[in-house]
Amino acid sequence: MNTRTVTDHMGRQLTVPVLPRRIISLCPSQTETLFALGLGERIVGVTHFCIHPRERTTALPKVGGTKKVHAQRVADLQPDLIIAEKEEQTPETVAELSALAPVYVTEALGFADALLGIRDLADLCGVPAAGEALTQEILAAFTGFPLAPLGTAAYFIWRKPWMAAGHPTYINDILARTGLHNVFAYRTDSRYPEVTTEQLQTARPGHILLSSEPYPFADKHIAEFRQLCPEAHIRLVDGEMFSWYGVRLLKAAGYLSALHKELNGYS
Repeated sequence: MNTRTVTDHMGRQLTVPVLPRRIISLCPSQTETLFALGLGERIVGVTHFCIHPRERTTALPKVGGTKKVHAQRVADLQPDLIIAEKEEQTPETVAELSALAPVYVTEALGFADALLGIRDLADLCGVPAAGEALTQEILAAFTGFPLAPLGTAAYFIWRKPWMAAGHPTYINDILARTGLHNVFAYRTDSRYPEVTTEQLQTARPGHILLSSEPYPFADKHIAEFRQLCPEAHIRLVDGEMFSWYGVRLLKAAGYLSALHKELNGYS
């Protein structure tokens, strides 16, 4: 097998096949992107959370969740490349799986990182032209971004305890590109800090966005926040549009533009 040496987003040097043929993806947004790059026939395993494109991922073998990967299932599929993600898989998981196949770990803390990641993924899998075409399509879709300022916002991802997107995170960068200033961007204790009632009320965000993932916020939760921040505009949002990078950005551009127009009426 012809191999080459590459460096992943963690700075780890890996020896990988020149043309990987059996790929396992452990990151939902990267799985979707691999399919968009025309690599679907080479994907032999994914996680339970890799749900796009649904008509293709449903039939693929599952190796567990993003946080708990079953090494034996991975071994049984005999991959020659595993795609992992820093925020999803622990160093311990990466080390365990590295005994089975090269593990390329990705990370995206913003829009620019996401585009670089597409190019890196495409080059890693031997389809650099497809990666460049996809990034150019995304850049065209985001013409005119960042959008005009809308004021302040808090973006919640969890309940009991409440947790919000902080900095540096991909979500924080997408908020900024949508014209929203993240009131918890100053938090350096955690990228997704716990937020108390007092901290939320002190921050006084003009907008409160409740994500559909990883916690499935619903209409009933809006009332909780309305009691605490009666002057804020509170809205449910599609978490995939704020946290999935890669090809999902094509859909995110239109979604974020429409959201900006809606929120502008409350600013």
